[in-house]
Order: sequence, then C-alpha cells, then structure tokens
Amino acid sequence: MIFEREYSIEEIAKLLNAPFKGDANIVVRGINEIHRVIEGDIAFVDHPKYYSKALESNASVVLINQEVEPNENKGIIICDDPFSSFNFLLNYFLPFEFPDQSNNVEIHPSSKIHQSVSIGNNVRIGKNCLIFPNVSILNNVFIGDNVIIHSGCVIGAFGFYYKNRGDSFDRLNSAGSVHVEDYVEIGANSTIDCGVTDVTRIGKGTKIDNLVQVGHDTIIGEKCLIAAQSGIAGCVNIGNHVTIWGQVGIASGITIEDNATLFAQSGVGKSLEGNKNYFGSPVGESKEKFKELMYIKRLPELFENKKDK
Repeated sequence: MIFEREYSIEEIAKLLNAPFKGDANIVVRGINEIHRVIEGDIAFVDHPKYYSKALESNASVVLINQEVEPNENKGIIICDDPFSSFNFLLNYFLPFEFPDQSNNVEIHPSSKIHQSVSIGNNVRIGKNCLIFPNVSILNNVFIGDNVIIHSGCVIGAFGFYYKNRGDSFDRLNSAGSVHVEDYVEIGANSTIDCGVTDVTRIGKGTKIDNLVQVGHDTIIGEKCLIAAQSGIAGCVNIGNHVTIWGQVGIASGITIEDNATLFAQSGVGKSLEGNKNYFGSPVGESKEKFKELMYIKRLPELFENKKDK
C-alpha cells in the first residue's frame, strides 16, 4: 500500500509511540508484507526465525520486537507486538468503510451491470464489461475492459491471514486491492480476495471457471485457464499460459512458471517449473506419477506371485 505522502521513520514511530533506531529522516512511502516490500516500505517481523530475512529485505523500516542494530540505510521501530503495530498502521492509513452515496466509483457507460450488483468504494469498471446478478464488487477493485463476471462472485473480500494467539486468532487487516485485467472471465460463485497490503491480480485474457477461490496477494498471469473447484492460496505467483484443471489445490507462497499444466485433483505444495505437465498429491511430473499408479495397481499381483513361490 502506497501512502498519499512521504513520511519519516520518526513520524511513524510517534504514531506507534515506540522507539526507533536509524536516521530519523529515513523516508517511508508505504507499507507491505515481506514478500512484496520495496524501498520505502514498512514491514514487520515478530519471530527470530525471520529476523534476518526482514532486516536484509528491501524494506526501509522494519517493525521488530527486539532491539537490534539495523543495516545501513535501514531503520527499525521496536514494538512489543509488531503484528498489532502493523495492523494499527494499516487501519490508520486505510480504514475500512462501507460505501455511501459518494463512494468514488467510475463505470464506463458501455458496460452492462445488473441492478442487483453491489459495488464498494474506489471501484473502476472499464469498457464493455458484463456483470451478472448478485455479484459483490468490494472496495478497491479495478476491472479492465471486456471483462465478464458471472452471478454470485465476490471480488475483493478480506484476505485469509491470521495470527494465532493461543486462545484466539487475530486478523491482519486487508488494505490491498484487486486488479482484473482486460478480457478476463470469472465463473459463477468464484471468489477473489483482495491483497492484504498489495494487489491480487488476474492477468489479461485469463478464464476462471465456477467455484474457484483465489487468495490474497496472488498474481495470476495472462491467458491462464483455471477449472472449477480449484483453490489457490495467498501469495502465489502463477505465470502466463498456465492450465489448472478441476479441484486442484495450491499452497501459499509458491511459484508456478509459464506454460505449466496441472491435471485435475492435484495437490501442489512446492514451486513448479514451466513447460511441464503435473499430476498427483503431492504433485509430480505426470509421467512419473502415472508410472507410480501403474506400479500400485500391480501390487496385489506381485504379492500373489510372492505367495506362490
């Protein structure tokens, strides 16, 4: 998320009522999760396992729960609970609001939108779009030209991101957006969550079937095909021309490169190279997985032969 103006680390520390280390004039331009940070961003870390990753990232400021020496040109703000401090900043700079009569919406007159469609704040809908009944387009959604969204879709719901507090879960506020590029089609009752701090993006020409879930901050490339009942977790990067058949499940934080094909009911828990076919759970290259199934099918025969000997 990019702020409306630049801040200094000193100003941010005052907002949090917390001490900081580093040059007081370090420039802060936005706030982001660690997997999306760029120079000028604030990130947070609250576990020693990830201290190095955060402190060596592109973030200019890190919210951290231990006093350490920041790297050159980087600052830290020392917080008792960095997760809560990060949440405070997200809500401070972009508080959630339900739409009212002045909800900052732009819709091109050539688009056809059913009267039952719900539209949130800060929404843009381009040319020649067709949006069917009972679609919910929530805050900070940007839809390109020639997009079709079928009935029952929810675009821009909160990301599924929680911190386990032992006896409860704390939600990380969602302050990101959804960008649906030109010529995308989204099937009935599919859901696309907004980014927590950045953008969830559906690339140009991608076609999504019914009952598909796309998690927060996931990037889907151009001209992908995604079949029904597939579930894509948050922070996934999917390349161009990727085909995902029905009931595929994809774990968070992985990358699927260009021109990969995932056969139905595959369970993807690791990053995959492009230009290959994959199948199975856990997923593997399809030729090898089909060989495994053939061997498994022959197991009764092999046991019988062993008995006979």
